[in-house]
Amino acid sequence: MIKKYLAFIMTAALSLSMVGCAGSFLTSDESSEQETTEYNESDPAGSLSDAAKNHADDGKDIIGISMPAIHLPRWNWDGALLKTKFEERGYTVNLKFADNTIDKQQTDIHELINEGVDILLIAAVKGDALAGVLEEAKAADIPVIAYDRIIESDSVKYYVSFDNDMVGALQGEYIRDKLDLDHASHRTFNIEIVSGDSNDKNADGYYNGAMKILKPYLDSGVLKVLSGEVGYHETETFQWSTDRAEERMTGIITSYYPRGVKLDAVLCANDTAALGVARAIKKNYAGNNKVLLTGQDGDVENLKNIMDGLQSQTSYKCLPNETKVMVDVTTAFMNKDPIDEKLIEKYDWDFEVVYADDRYSNGTDYMKSFLLTPLSITRDNLISELVDKGYYRQKSDGTFKMILKNE
Repeated sequence: MIKKYLAFIMTAALSLSMVGCAGSFLTSDESSEQETTEYNESDPAGSLSDAAKNHADDGKDIIGISMPAIHLPRWNWDGALLKTKFEERGYTVNLKFADNTIDKQQTDIHELINEGVDILLIAAVKGDALAGVLEEAKAADIPVIAYDRIIESDSVKYYVSFDNDMVGALQGEYIRDKLDLDHASHRTFNIEIVSGDSNDKNADGYYNGAMKILKPYLDSGVLKVLSGEVGYHETETFQWSTDRAEERMTGIITSYYPRGVKLDAVLCANDTAALGVARAIKKNYAGNNKVLLTGQDGDVENLKNIMDGLQSQTSYKCLPNETKVMVDVTTAFMNKDPIDEKLIEKYDWDFEVVYADDRYSNGTDYMKSFLLTPLSITRDNLISELVDKGYYRQKSDGTFKMILKNE
């Protein structure tokens, strides 16, 4: 594994254009009206259109992108940024959004292949549900890069994401340090756990990263989970749903934390779930203490909650940086450059990226992975790291607006 550490700060010398929040959102699935053949899982090559069979010789450079859902701000931002950056480099982009359903994404990918794309970039709805349709990509000799989420298919050789284990580790470290668990002596603290959606193959990485930090304190009894719900699957939140997280946490608080029983912390895997947990705590928790609450992504509602004391921490993943790495790696591939650690030096990214070919598997082999480093954001550093550096703007009413930086 080769590491290269560079400054996270975006220098003023970069020529970056600023795109406002409302103007960047896409409003419809950019699906093609071209008819496609029906996918035949037993005969992938037989499912291919003429465009798919001849994509390498048609004189076009088409990037096919499949995002999970247009109605989820996170993926809307990713789709908009990737499309803009690729088009600035002269590529044609075919971008599709699934409705956060497996069937829709499988259909989208089938259509992208038959529309003659030259490469597929996929953020999976469910990482182990695409192997069948990706056999069709293999039959058409179309390479696949997994974006942000792991995909279990031997068709996927490359992966661009943040370090999943580190996202969870930052959450665990925050709780450990704020509760000063190493000096707890005979004190005990109560914690509850809200994990992500197990359909997302990254979610277990977040959980495992956090538990590596917190498990010793759970084993020693310094940390206690009064609900008894500790395991990954018994604490998961289907579709990362705010409402489901609120419902579950409401049940836990009313059942195990009546007046006089203190809840010290909630290890929560991401920000959408954290919104629900924060609501449940505000409505139902009778204690006087501020409950530590973690998250992930830096969603604008959660940043407001952090400033208001309703959430404590989020593991921030800078989307402009992630999309930049994706565009650069894809461009290198299209130019037939080697895809390895030398790309870090070639592109000289001004943020930390780690290359690994022995960490994340497609279910058969390790993928060549480019992993960005997340940043722990709290009330103490939110303004200096996110607002002062131009990633967000804080409005006069205290809410936040994301500012996307393009090349």
